[in-house]
Amino acid sequence: MKQAITKKAMVIFTACLLFMTQPAYSLDLQTAKSQGLVGETPDGYLSAVKSPSAETKALIESVNLKRKQKYQEIATRNNTSLKAIEELAGNKAIEKSKPGSYIKQGGSWQKK
Repeated sequence: MKQAITKKAMVIFTACLLFMTQPAYSLDLQTAKSQGLVGETPDGYLSAVKSPSAETKALIESVNLKRKQKYQEIATRNNTSLKAIEELAGNKAIEKSKPGSYIKQGGSWQKK
C-alpha cells in the first residue's frame, strides 16, 4: 500500500514538473520569427521587433549567447576581430531571412 502511494505521488510530481516546464520549450526560433516577435540585425544578433514577453526575451538571450560564442571561436581561429565576424554573420542572416520575416536595416524594422 505504501509503495503504491509513493509511486502515485512520484507520477503526479513528475507530471507537475513537466507541465510547469512546458512553456519554456514552446517558443522556438523559427516560430518567433514567423510570428514577427524577433528579427535579424546587421550586427549578427536577434532582437525583439516589439515589446517582448519573458519567453521571447529568454529565447533572444539564449540564441545570442550561443551566437556570440560561435562568432568568437571563428574570430579567434581566423585571427580577426569579433566585430568583423558579427557584421559578416549579420549580413548573411539578413540575406537568408525568409520573406515575411523582420530584418533591421537603417535602424528600423522592415518586413523582408
